[in-house]
Amino acid sequence: MRRIFPFHIMFSWPFLLAGQSVPQHFSMSSPDRKLALSVWENNEGRVFYAFKANGYLLIDRSELGPDTGDKAPWKTITKRQVRRYWNPVWGKRSNVADAFNEAVIQKKGYRITVRAYNDGIAFRYDGATSLKERTTFRFPGNFTAWYYNGENRNIGPELLDDASGTRLPVMTIKAAAGQYMAIHEANLVSGQPMVLHTVKGSRVFTIQSQRANAWRVILYGSTPGKMVDSHLLELLNPDPEKGMDFSWVQPGVAVWDWRINGATAGGFQYTMSYASWVKMVDFAAAHQIKHLVLDADWYGPEFNKESDPLKGGKAEQVQALIRYAKQKDVGVWLYLNDVGGRQYPLEQTIRQYGDWGASGIKYGFMRGNMEEKNERTGLITRLCAAHRLMVDFHDGPVHPYGQMRTWHNAVTREYCHAQLDARRVFQPGTFVTAVFVNMLAGPLDMNNGVMDMEQKGRVDNPMPVPATITAEAARTLIVFSGATIIPDIPEHYLKHPQLLKFISAQEMPWKESKTLVGAIGEYIVMARKSAKDQWLIAAATNEQARTLRIPLDWLEKGCYDALVITDGKDADFCTNKESYTTTTRQVAPNQTIDLALAPGGGACILLHKTIHCNTGH
Repeated sequence: MRRIFPFHIMFSWPFLLAGQSVPQHFSMSSPDRKLALSVWENNEGRVFYAFKANGYLLIDRSELGPDTGDKAPWKTITKRQVRRYWNPVWGKRSNVADAFNEAVIQKKGYRITVRAYNDGIAFRYDGATSLKERTTFRFPGNFTAWYYNGENRNIGPELLDDASGTRLPVMTIKAAAGQYMAIHEANLVSGQPMVLHTVKGSRVFTIQSQRANAWRVILYGSTPGKMVDSHLLELLNPDPEKGMDFSWVQPGVAVWDWRINGATAGGFQYTMSYASWVKMVDFAAAHQIKHLVLDADWYGPEFNKESDPLKGGKAEQVQALIRYAKQKDVGVWLYLNDVGGRQYPLEQTIRQYGDWGASGIKYGFMRGNMEEKNERTGLITRLCAAHRLMVDFHDGPVHPYGQMRTWHNAVTREYCHAQLDARRVFQPGTFVTAVFVNMLAGPLDMNNGVMDMEQKGRVDNPMPVPATITAEAARTLIVFSGATIIPDIPEHYLKHPQLLKFISAQEMPWKESKTLVGAIGEYIVMARKSAKDQWLIAAATNEQARTLRIPLDWLEKGCYDALVITDGKDADFCTNKESYTTTTRQVAPNQTIDLALAPGGGACILLHKTIHCNTGH
C-alpha cells in the first residue's frame, strides 16, 4: 500500500513549448537537492542529459530517447513532485519513502519521462515503436566498474578505458571516493532485458537490447552500501492490481533437500526421500524455520518428458509430507523443471500445487532467449500468485528489476552463483563483490549457511567450501532474499548452537536494514531488524584478514545484550574453517564493537534489548 505524506501533496504544471525555435532545456533536482539533472535538445530535436551528485559530474552529455528519426522540437513539458510512503508486505524495511521529482517531455508520437529520486535518476519512453533506443551513458572519467557475469565470478574491477564489447547489468561504478553509481533497469514490461555495449577507450555505454518497455535507471550512493539499501527499482514498479491480496506471503529461512543428499549422521543417511524430509520438517519446526524446499526429481527425473509433475515419482509422498508439515506450521516448496512445465499443462500443475497446500515453487532450467524467459517468468509469477504460491527462479533466470513491488510472491531468484551449485564453489572475494553488484537488482538465492565445511559424501557436490563457518552463517543475513535457503542437515546445525541461534533469529519480514560499512570486493557489514524487533549484524571479508570497528550509534536508545560470534585467532578459509569464538557483552548506542575477521571469514552479532543496564552509559 502507499500513503501520502501529510505535509506534502502531488502537483504538476505544464510548460507549453510548441512553436518555439530555440532549442529547449531544463534542470531538475532530487527532493533533497543533492542530485542534479540537466536535460536539453539540440537543433535536430535530439534530447541529451547530464547528471551530477553534490556538484560532481558523473554522466556527461549523453543521449535520451527512442531511435525514431524524429527531428521535431518538444511540444510540452509537464512537471510534478510526489511525496509518499510505500509499505511493502516484505522487503528490506517496513516503511519506504517514495519521493521524486518528475518531468514528462512530449515529443511527436511519444513521450520521455524523467525522474529524480534521492538515490538515483530514471527515464523511460512511452508511445514509440522503434526497435532501438539512443540511450547512452557517457562517463567523464576513467572510472572503475564491476558487472554481472552470469553464474560466474563478476567481471571487474575494470577501468572504463579497458572495457570492450558486451556487458550485462547490474553495472556498478566507483567514480571517486564518496561517488558510486549502478546502471540497471526497472519494470521491464516487455522487450529484451537490458544488454550494454561499449567500444574500448570510449567510456561510452549504449543499450544493445531492443524493444524494451522499461525504466533506465542510474542508482547513486555516497557509499556502495547506500545503493544496497536502496528501493529505487521497486519504486519504479507499479503497485499490485486493485484487489490483489499478498498477505499470505511468508518470507523466511528454509531448509533444503538437495545438498543433504548423501550426508550421514548417527547412522542415518540422508536422501531425497520421505524419511529425510520428515527429519528436516521436525528440525525446521523446532527452530522457527518457516519452510522446506524439495528440489529436483521428486516427481521423476527432471529432464525426462515422461516425468509427470502431478502424478510421477513420489507425488503421493509429497502430498502426505505437505499435510504433515502444515501440522508443524512449516511450508513446503516444490521444484518444477521447465521440461515438466511445458510437457504438462502449466496452469493445471500450478493450481494443483496450490490445492495441495504447497507454499512455493522453485522453477528451474527455463528455456528460450531472455525476452522469452521474461515473458514466461511473468506468466509463472502471475499463476503462482493466483494460487497463493511464492516463486523462486533458478538456472540462468532473467535479472530482477523490482517486480517484488507488484508481485510480492516473487521472493528470490538465482541471479548469482549459488554456493556449491553446478559442482563449483565461489571464493570469498566473489561474495563481497556480488552483494554490491548482483544484489542491487533484487533478492538473491545464494544458498549460504553451510555448517559441514568439507561436504564429504554428498551426492551432488562433495567439495570443500572456501569460507570460515562464521562467514557462512553471516552470509545468510547479508544476502537479501525472501527465501534464505540453507543447505545442510540438522545435525550439523545442532553441533553449532550459537550459529543456529543466529540463523533462527532471522525472522522476516525485516523492519529495517542498514549496510553499515563496505567496500566492493573487500568486505561488508549488514544490520537487519527482525519481525520481532531484534537486531542482527553480520560481517564478511574477502581473502584478506581485517579488523572492522562497527559503530552502534544507529541503534535505538537503551542497553543491549550482545551475542558476538567471531572467527578464532587461527581461523582461515583454507586451513582452519571451523575455528570461532563466542562471547557475550552488554553494549549501548554510544559504543563500538571491533570485529577481527580471518581470511575468508566473518562475524555474527545478535542484539537483545534489555532493561538491566550495566554498561555505565
